[in-house]
Amino acid sequence: MKFKVRGIDTFASTGGRPFDKNKPLIIFVHGSGLSHMVWVLQTRYFAFRGYSILAVDLPGHGLSSGESLKTIEEMGNWVGDVITAVGCKEASLVGHSQGCLVTMECVAQHPEKIKTLTLMGGASAIPMNPELLQLAEDSNPKAVDLMMDFAHGPAGHFGGHPVPGLYHLNVGSMIVQNKEIKDTLGVDFRACDNYKNGPEVAKKLDLPTLSILGAQDRMCRLKDGKILADYIKGSEVKIIEDCGHMMLLEEADQTLEILKKFIAEHYPLPSQLDNFKN
Repeated sequence: MKFKVRGIDTFASTGGRPFDKNKPLIIFVHGSGLSHMVWVLQTRYFAFRGYSILAVDLPGHGLSSGESLKTIEEMGNWVGDVITAVGCKEASLVGHSQGCLVTMECVAQHPEKIKTLTLMGGASAIPMNPELLQLAEDSNPKAVDLMMDFAHGPAGHFGGHPVPGLYHLNVGSMIVQNKEIKDTLGVDFRACDNYKNGPEVAKKLDLPTLSILGAQDRMCRLKDGKILADYIKGSEVKIIEDCGHMMLLEEADQTLEILKKFIAEHYPLPSQLDNFKN
């Protein structure tokens, strides 16, 4: 689905069903350099069970036009504008990695618009390795290889993962397809490295929040994810064993099961509630 945000063409996957602004909205926000494609399993499930889904491509990413936004604060505000742009008043947010910082900022800036928050592979700060950051800003393909290798746990390296076509090398190729690495991954890494407001923002959040963490995450370590969850009032924490940073792909089924239960409890469709419990 294409629509305009701030006058710029924006793309979002709707999970295989037509978008309907009258249905409850769930927005999925991808991590650094990636696109809507990483959410293929999760979005399809909810779209076929009565929700409207937008797995957005951030500006300058995937199929969205414009330049990449340079700060986490700008990205968070942009997600809030997406809700208005599609004619909705509120949404639940799901973010992965950098998308966790972005969705937290969105809640902080637009608290009246957000009903629930799910953070996957998150931390209150994501400082970047200086060498990796430089490779990305130089558009060196090694940055993509290193990031995807480091992001995946055992399941992503041995035997692929349960989402056909999204083995970790193919996920990495999303970054370089029709885009300059420095204009997507480079900008995103710099935004993460510069962002210092995570703890302060997290402590102010007051809404149903779920943190899904990978026990083997080497990018946003388990202990850092737990610290973030401790900052957030009443946050639920679910840990997936033998899983790295890319739980939405490495352990897609388990991640979906956790998310289903959270959404059913905190953002249910009365007519669909039984589907989530079964």
